[in-house]
Parts: sequence; C-alpha cells; structure tokens
Amino acid sequence: MQQDIYKVWDIADLIKGNAYVGRGIVIGRSADGSKAVAAYFIMGRSANSRNRIFTVREGEVFTEPFDASKVQDPSLIMYAAIRSRGSHLIVTNGNQTDTIYDALSGGRSFIEALKTRTFEPDAPNHTPRISGMLNFGEGDFDYEMSILKSADAQGSGCCRQFFAYPALPGLGHFLHTYVCDGDPLPSFQGEPERVSIPDDIDAFADVLWEALDKDNKISLYVRYIDLAGGGSKERVINKNA
Repeated sequence: MQQDIYKVWDIADLIKGNAYVGRGIVIGRSADGSKAVAAYFIMGRSANSRNRIFTVREGEVFTEPFDASKVQDPSLIMYAAIRSRGSHLIVTNGNQTDTIYDALSGGRSFIEALKTRTFEPDAPNHTPRISGMLNFGEGDFDYEMSILKSADAQGSGCCRQFFAYPALPGLGHFLHTYVCDGDPLPSFQGEPERVSIPDDIDAFADVLWEALDKDNKISLYVRYIDLAGGGSKERVINKNA
C-alpha cells in the first residue's frame, strides 16, 4: 500500500495514548513563516527522573532538581538542554549540548561534534542521544537533527543518524527517544516525524503538554523566535511547580 510520505501530523495524534515517548525535540517554522520554533520536553518513570524542573537563565534552559535532597544520580538527568552559540540555537536531551557548543566555538560542526559521542550508558535501555540545531542567517534559518542509538541490544556499537531540513512554513520535525513504554525501552526508529506548527505559541504549548501522559510528563519548554525582529517568546511548564 502506498503511503503519503509528505503527510503532516498533528503532534497530539502521535503522542496521545502513548505512555512513554521519553524526551522529545520539535523544531520547525510557524504557519505564517515569520517565526522559528523550538520545543523540548522531558518525561520520567523513576522518582529520580521525576524530581526535575526546567529553569531558564540568560536564554539558556537547564534541567535541575525540584527537591535537591532527593537527588540520587544526577549524571544523566541534569544538563543544559538549550544553549545559543553565535547564530546557532542548540537543543538536546543531554550533556552533548555542551559538546556541540564547544565544537562550534572551535570552528567545528554539529556533525563533527556528535561523531565524538554515543548513546547514554544506561543499559539495557541504551537511551538515544537526540539533538537539534537551528542555524540563522539573513532573516531565515534551516535546521539539523541527529539521533545516536545502539546498533544492537548489547550496545556493541553506535548508529549515528543526521538529518538536515529547510525551514518550511507550518512544518516541523519531531524526534523522541523511545517508540513507547517497555522493558527495555525501544529506541526511536526512522526519520523525525513531520508535524504541523501553528502560529500561536500558547496553542502549540497547550496541545503538546496536554497530549503527554499525565503520570510521566515532567517539563516542557517552547520558544518562538521572530525572524524579522529577532525577539522571542517562551513558555515553560513544570509539573513540579
């Protein structure tokens, strides 16, 4: 049966009823073409993972403890999720944000940076590292995305997949760590999913937050950047508030 490879999904239809898509990145362009859009969310099943909030400091987004006294292992759950470097906005699900930032500072690329990294050391899940970067210039932008995931159930090697997209009005791409809940958790498969991007930041944030599983969702961050003026709007939603 022939499939519509250009189908654009409502992101809620890809998430609703799925208890655990893990961490997710959405990058795209608003329907009217005037804004660049980036979103990042986290979910969690363990008490350690759920004990988190997003905080924003000088335009950068961090995962931090909600209750510092209850932190068990911060190594894979506390990191800078969003940072800017020059004309680039970096969005990732781990400390590879800093790897990309440092590479750009040294004149290297998104791809070169991520070739030095692998999936997370959390066997048997082998959680993928997902990353995105918006590249701005001359009142326009394009974007790149990547997933680093295990080549097999044993974690014998790393598959590194890279994607580059033009920024088309009303279109975004959605990349998340897991297909669904499971034990071990099954890694995301295929190309980032095509999703619609509305003009209104509140509409997008509300739809995305409400679609995430109520028990496992933790935090959501959304930023809309005006391509003409350079200003931006942001929304932060923390379950632990």
